[in-house]
Amino acid sequence: MTDRSSVRVVIAEDESIIRMDLRESLEEEGYIVVADVGRGDLAIDAVRTHRPDVALFDIKMPEVDGLVAARAVTSERLCPVVMLTAFSQREVIEQARDAGALAYIVKPFQRTDLVPAIELAIARFRELQELADARDDLDKQLELRKLLDRAKGLLQDECRMTEAEAYAFIQQTAMSSRMRMVEVARGVLDGSIRP
Repeated sequence: MTDRSSVRVVIAEDESIIRMDLRESLEEEGYIVVADVGRGDLAIDAVRTHRPDVALFDIKMPEVDGLVAARAVTSERLCPVVMLTAFSQREVIEQARDAGALAYIVKPFQRTDLVPAIELAIARFRELQELADARDDLDKQLELRKLLDRAKGLLQDECRMTEAEAYAFIQQTAMSSRMRMVEVARGVLDGSIRP
């Protein structure tokens, strides 16, 4: 469970009475509302500006709807999105999920509905961030591996080295010149580093 007193929230709801009620409810629960807006395009701007911990978006809003706003925010991995709507049909829920919403609240909602949805969205977002970071690390390792393999292959072909000798050359050159192995591999590939 997160410490609510440090959780920053952006609210996007076109009905001002509901927006004010949401703000009041969240602040009474200890959340910090950093922005509340009535349009999806303003919601995207508010999230980019304030970098909140969570955003609550109504689905139906003028100009840009909540689904488009959620898609923009989640594609940039800015924060988790909780969708608010008066519609509970399966199709709408699937659209919200496909837009990247991590939780869903049906109006009229109770204050007791807010905290679990926000906590769930934040927890799921953290898990997704950790998975994305792990994937990025694996992608970088794979790219490094491919680069090293290409550099070793070039050294084997052009300098008549064994694979072990080529790897040792790259490693020793990196240590002696205080470069990273990836930089040495790039130098081997562009011809600027040779034994």
